[in-house]
Amino acid sequence: MGVELTLLHWIYVLFIIAIIGFMVMRRDTTIVCIVGIFLIAIAASGSLSASVSSIFSSFIYAITELLPTILIISIIVAMSKTLTKTGINDVMISPFAKFIKTPALAYWTIGILMMVISYFFWPSPAVALLGAVLLPVAIRVGLPALGVAMAMNLFGHGIALSGDFIIQAAPKLTADAAGLPVSEVVSASIPLVIVMGAVTTITAFYFIRRDMKSGKLTAQTGKSKEEEVLEKEDHVQESLLTLGQKRFFALFIPLLLIADVAAMFALNLQGGDATALVGGTSIFILLIISIVAHKNKGLEKTTGYLIEGFQFGFKVFGAVIPIAAFFYLGDAGFTAIIGEYLPEASSGIVNDLGLALASIVPLSAEVGAITLTVVGAITGLDGSGFSGISLAGSIASLFAAAIGSGAAVLTALGQIAAIWVGGGTLVPWALIPAAAICNVDPFELARRNLIPVVIGLTVTTIVAMFLI
Repeated sequence: MGVELTLLHWIYVLFIIAIIGFMVMRRDTTIVCIVGIFLIAIAASGSLSASVSSIFSSFIYAITELLPTILIISIIVAMSKTLTKTGINDVMISPFAKFIKTPALAYWTIGILMMVISYFFWPSPAVALLGAVLLPVAIRVGLPALGVAMAMNLFGHGIALSGDFIIQAAPKLTADAAGLPVSEVVSASIPLVIVMGAVTTITAFYFIRRDMKSGKLTAQTGKSKEEEVLEKEDHVQESLLTLGQKRFFALFIPLLLIADVAAMFALNLQGGDATALVGGTSIFILLIISIVAHKNKGLEKTTGYLIEGFQFGFKVFGAVIPIAAFFYLGDAGFTAIIGEYLPEASSGIVNDLGLALASIVPLSAEVGAITLTVVGAITGLDGSGFSGISLAGSIASLFAAAIGSGAAVLTALGQIAAIWVGGGTLVPWALIPAAAICNVDPFELARRNLIPVVIGLTVTTIVAMFLI
């Protein structure tokens, strides 16, 4: 076997199964993870006080590891609120409205814009930036509101979030859990994200066109409550910036972000360095807009926007911290949290399990790919998309050790499956932002997304088998 499995290994496996089981039942896993941390600590150290302390220590470790991710999301959300409040987002997106003449152009234009904006702002802020402006345009040319919501979901919460090439929050979580460099996971995910995105969006568009022709889907008329509220907000926006100032910032902000991307390529910035560059730029944008828009109140308003952003960031990642704390025990986090209690020959709980599994079950690339897709999809059922991708990374590392290759591909596959299911395309309670802005039923939106996403995951899994 090469390494002896101890009680620690079996407790870890037992709690992985328990966490997956609770996720399938749509129950919260925080308590399960905390109990798992405590039992692993007491089995390792034999000290009750040290085991209780290890729960707190594991949270500190997880927060330390996740803090750059939490900060970048908080800052970007804060910046997006300034763009929405001042009306700059309207000006940034309005030029594209003139190109939307047909339902097909509406679907693909909104989808592609949503994807591009989501790479920089993340999908939830992007829904607010894009949906409110282009929804009336799409409905006017005949694309149903449900079709608009599907486009925003599949391109934003699906393609952009599952790849997350710019902010790199998702690859950072999965790469850390799998013990891989972020750049490896990003590179491995590119062909899979392309396949998944193309298959899913084309399939969804086919079903939308089919149902429009048969009369099952019709474009809605009239203004939704959300549109009426947004129209009222426009009057507030007009008093903050002049049209000339809005136009200046609408050009200035994309140029800054394009400069960031150019710098990433020129200076070979990846992972934390790339995140820091986008984060620093976003803070400067936030400061400049706040001071120009709010003038004498700019100092106080800047703090208010940042507080709103931090509230959003910690609300989203509050559920992730206990889960990440548990899964960090599977690798380098064990020694940092609990101490030097693993067997001398051990290379980490997950790696030990992978070696043991390799000697018992001769796994294949096909079995590994299918398993990671299923595990990723199951972990996404909690509606977060992020809370379970550490598990996907850990299991990918385990299977790669058993197969002998393909760690990055399996990690990327698990990440894609988890985020497509839980990040806002299938789980109804994760669809609320897009459903609300488009005034459609989130359960109907989830039902419409189901078949395209399942077909996409199936094709992507098959492609992954050849890449391992």
